[in-house]
Amino acid sequence: MGSLERQSKLPPILDFSAFRGENEVAKAEFLRALGQACRDKGFFQLTNHGIDPDLQRRIFAASKELFDLPLEEKLKAKLMPGTSGRGYETIGGQMLEPGSAPDTKEAIYLGEDLPADHPRVLKGEYGCGSNIYPSCLGPQWHETCMEYFQAMDTLARDVMRALAAALNIPEDYFDRFTDAEPTATLRLVHYPPTPTTSEKERGCGAHRDFGCITLLLQDRVGGLQVQDEETGEFLDVEPVPGAYVVNLGNLMARWTNHHYTSNTHRVMNRSPTGRYSVPFFYSGNAKYTLETIPGLEQRPQQAVARKYGPAIPSEPYGPVSVAEFLRDQFVQSYKRADDYRPKTVGATA
Repeated sequence: MGSLERQSKLPPILDFSAFRGENEVAKAEFLRALGQACRDKGFFQLTNHGIDPDLQRRIFAASKELFDLPLEEKLKAKLMPGTSGRGYETIGGQMLEPGSAPDTKEAIYLGEDLPADHPRVLKGEYGCGSNIYPSCLGPQWHETCMEYFQAMDTLARDVMRALAAALNIPEDYFDRFTDAEPTATLRLVHYPPTPTTSEKERGCGAHRDFGCITLLLQDRVGGLQVQDEETGEFLDVEPVPGAYVVNLGNLMARWTNHHYTSNTHRVMNRSPTGRYSVPFFYSGNAKYTLETIPGLEQRPQQAVARKYGPAIPSEPYGPVSVAEFLRDQFVQSYKRADDYRPKTVGATA
């Protein structure tokens, strides 16, 4: 593959100020490029997004402070079935790619910090609860994470309006999905140095994201790879300082009846240094019922066949709530890691 052809297959770098500005010609060109990226790749990089570089610096510092702690401290905040999807995930805790080994990453899940007596918590809504993190980090650490969470929530809502406009539906179409209390997760992730790995080992296994959109802030180490799903080749996404890698998840692909696509990607940290990334997973109102957007009932069969093959049913999707859809996808990824462990122990006993 030549350099120009390879470049054309990578996520484009888009200037968000064109969407927010007054220049209608620039906005129209932005939306054309955005729509093309969402149909072909499900990925793009976003610059001039309005997030304070100092806040980005502080969230990376908070991430490093967490992962530098001794393991026994991090395990005090371990992600467990009863922690509402909050807490510390150990290396090997998740397995996103069937047939590989569990992911060689550690992470923490954070969200809107809700007390035990909050109505959403009392109702048992998916992903609702108090944040769990090592107490030795102190309140300032948590405040930085929540400041970043709120900034990402605002940016995600703006991105959703752009995605609607690029679909040629009203710009406010997704507002009912985004205006209610959101299902959103902030994740701080650390990939230890793995300059040589086995064939099955991944920092993060090949997968499509579960939810609606992901806003990823990555450091300069690199390692994120997006698959060219026509050839199967994984292409490196070079970090752009301060930019967000934005990708669409399975929820958005389903909702748009695959007019927009989610794409397979992975992380291979073959650097001699650790890699830090900060993804923000946004999926809007957990109670929202997903049904095909009017006007998108005719599925683009050629694109679906090329990217997904027989995995996509030919019949129209039935309605499903956001919470039900996400819970099923989340549970399956952790079940794979649990199923893998007994085989590993048995093989080495």
